[in-house]
Formats: sequence, C-alpha cells, structure tokens
Amino acid sequence: MSTQREILHREPAWGEHADSVVATAVTLADGSAATEQLWGRQVAEDLYELCCIPFYAFDLAMGDVVEVDANHRITRVVRPSGRYVFRVHLGTSAHALADTIDALEAAGGLLEWSGMSMMAVDARDATHANEIAEFLGERRDAGHLTYDVGRS
Repeated sequence: MSTQREILHREPAWGEHADSVVATAVTLADGSAATEQLWGRQVAEDLYELCCIPFYAFDLAMGDVVEVDANHRITRVVRPSGRYVFRVHLGTSAHALADTIDALEAAGGLLEWSGMSMMAVDARDATHANEIAEFLGERRDAGHLTYDVGRS
C-alpha cells in the first residue's frame, strides 16, 4: 500500500498571518495524486484566507477566502483575491537563477520554493501578472526556465 505524497509549504509568503493548515487534492506532473497543505488564516468557522502561494493547486491564489469541510479540505473559493500564481521551473545556470530571483523580487513578486528548481510566484493583480508573465516569457525564450499559470 503506497502513501499519498503531501506537498508542504515551509516558508509561506504571509506566514506571519497564518494560524491553520487546510488541504486540497492535486495531481503532480507525473500524474500521481498528492495533497497540498496550504497555510491559512481562519476568518470564520469554516472559512480561511490562504496565506501561501499554491505550488500545484489550480484556481487558488494567496489571499483567496476558501470554505473547508470538517476535515479541513477545501471545498470551494468563496471570495477570490484577484491575485495570480505562476509556477516556475528553473534551469541549471546559477547566474540565470540568481538574475531571475532578483528581477522577480525587484518587480514586487512574492516567491515560495518547492525544492531546488521550482518556485511559485505571486502577482498582486492583473496588471502585475502581465508584467511578471512578460518577464518570464523572455526568460523562457532565452532557455532559462519554463513556467505555467495557476489557472485552469
């Protein structure tokens, strides 16, 4: 019997606000099932504001208010935050990696890491998301990374 993998957020972007962990089922790139544990701040009995940037969950973003069931599993988004998520898979060039991180942070992107080569990037609104997407597209075209967006 195999155990389902759990995806953890070790340093949530809004960790200072978080007081709970909620979960959602996700499918990994290899097609396997996992559970992503997301930090949240309880705002009502069954409502939580997400305080981290999802690595694998689609259609969730930091700041979304979600409803959970009795097992703290997300059932739906009650109030979207308007934020955007990018999942970035980095190449092996240390110089390109440092430049990418510096540029994203300088542009106001919040970052969370999943392992050594994947990061989730938060953009505060549609305008900011367009700026981040343009930058990531340039880096992709230069062969430094690949990325996708957190919406289905």
